[in-house]
Amino acid sequence: MKFGVVVFPGSNCDQDLVDALSLGMQQEVVKLWHKDHDLQGCDFILLPGGFSYGDYLRSGAIARFSPIMQEVVQHANKGGYVMGICNGFQILTEAGLLPGALLPNVNQKFICDNVYIRPVTTNLLPTRNLDLNKAYKIPVAHGDGRYHADKETLRKLEDNDQIMFKYSSNIADTHEIYNINGSLLNIAGVANEKKNVFGMMPHPERAVDPELGNTDGRAIFESILELVNA
Repeated sequence: MKFGVVVFPGSNCDQDLVDALSLGMQQEVVKLWHKDHDLQGCDFILLPGGFSYGDYLRSGAIARFSPIMQEVVQHANKGGYVMGICNGFQILTEAGLLPGALLPNVNQKFICDNVYIRPVTTNLLPTRNLDLNKAYKIPVAHGDGRYHADKETLRKLEDNDQIMFKYSSNIADTHEIYNINGSLLNIAGVANEKKNVFGMMPHPERAVDPELGNTDGRAIFESILELVNA
């Protein structure tokens, strides 16, 4: 399994992802420049957090047209795995690879904090081995993280088991609502209909190294690795 992390002008979490995968998870990983048309044989493509192209127009709106995204879209359409984190999630919605949109936080402020999320299903690759009754502590850092979609799209997400994570409290074995940014249905992450493209606002790569005092993010990457390396 070879991972590729796309780097856009303004990306600032690309090295976090590289370190989490290469040092934390002992995986092969390369950086992919936004102007390139070569995915370098990568099996799993990751779009990192940051402020691609300065978040001009809308978050992810310009990055969606980067040359590398032509290859990412083709990779996804062929069934290849793609995952966007924070700004990467925004880019995937702009590219039409994921449903919905990420709007400004309801409080109109940038939120940088540790939050708790719960997996909604174990039928998606990143949640396959997660505990549905556990709240995972994962950092967030976003100004445009409020998930929005029309009622029909939300219904389809629920019916098709595409909701990956919801914001939650940290109380064990309960599902108390804790909505940090105003996302509809408390959504923190979703998948596409084919369930090979994933997006989430929280940053699991910032919760892998024990020196950071939190390793809850490891479980997400372990879920991915166990299946794809099987």
